[in-house]
Amino acid sequence: MTHHANIMALKHLKPEFGERKLAEINADDIERYLRWRLRQRNRVRTLSGYRELGIVKPTTVHQEFRVLRRIFSVAVKKKLCPANPCTAVEFPTSLKGLFRPHYVTWSEQKLIEAFAPPYLANVSRIITETGLRVYKELTPMRKDQVDLINAVVWIPESKTPNGVAEVPLTEIAVKAFRSQIEISGTGPWLFPCDRNPLGYQQTFKNVWKTTLRRGGVQYFRLYDLRSTYATRLSAGGVADEWVTQLLRQGDSQVFKKYSQMKLQMKREALQKMNRYANELGRGFDTALTM
Repeated sequence: MTHHANIMALKHLKPEFGERKLAEINADDIERYLRWRLRQRNRVRTLSGYRELGIVKPTTVHQEFRVLRRIFSVAVKKKLCPANPCTAVEFPTSLKGLFRPHYVTWSEQKLIEAFAPPYLANVSRIITETGLRVYKELTPMRKDQVDLINAVVWIPESKTPNGVAEVPLTEIAVKAFRSQIEISGTGPWLFPCDRNPLGYQQTFKNVWKTTLRRGGVQYFRLYDLRSTYATRLSAGGVADEWVTQLLRQGDSQVFKKYSQMKLQMKREALQKMNRYANELGRGFDTALTM
């Protein structure tokens, strides 16, 4: 789905920027393009010609902006242009209609886990305590990747080269992994598939929706638990660069600067995780209005 969205984004970007050198494109050019696109209407081809539909959604234009930003990031790394002009561009619309990640409060998380089947409750705790990618790192995980004695898991394959790493575990994560190992059966997979004894679970989407509905929680993506992990680290005072390191993101400059960060230092950063940040902030806001 993401690949298709990127292809569609390039379809619109090429007529505007395809014939120009990257070094010639500046932030003003990009902002003008974005504002122009936000006024356009979707067009579909019919037997009688093209027909215009509704205004292009901000999310569609934002995807084009993300693709363009990524192109420039690669170009900067390959020294094809001096800087990424997208960094100086503010998306020219309100965030209404754009996707916003949902940050899960600790009390909300406990409510979700109360209505979730045991394995999904373990998923919730593991992701919010480790930041593991749901379908790239956690669902295909084998039991032999988990070292409960040393409180680490090994990620041999990930979305980025920096994602291949040893991930430290909090006490909550260790308990969740231990629980999942106990209920996963005798096979090699941490999350075995009910329909295929030789395979692992491919998706949690249906059970996730059902759990949120039963708990009376408005729907949000399971992937947002990873965003919650990052938010809690930041709320606990962990520096942005270290949060990026713990998330194992692909920012080469950050990883070059912090390449000597040791496992023990990661553990110390995890101790600062603030799981009550959202409740604390909400209580502070309430106090101000009293």
